[in-house]
Amino acid sequence: MTLQRADVSVPDDLTSARAKLLYLYLSVRGQATADEVCADLDLDKGTVLSITGTLREQGYVRREDGQYAV
Repeated sequence: MTLQRADVSVPDDLTSARAKLLYLYLSVRGQATADEVCADLDLDKGTVLSITGTLREQGYVRREDGQYAV
């Protein structure tokens, strides 16, 4: 398996480390369900739903067909 480097930047107004992590994760992965985010980032579902909700309100993340994407 060959890994490629992704050129991704984090929006300046994201201050939470977990929000930055989730944003970067989705930027690189493309899309993921809440359960996939929980498993891959070792976060509980309440935390993931809270962060994705905030990122959606700020316009950084969208939810389509049960998956989150940047």
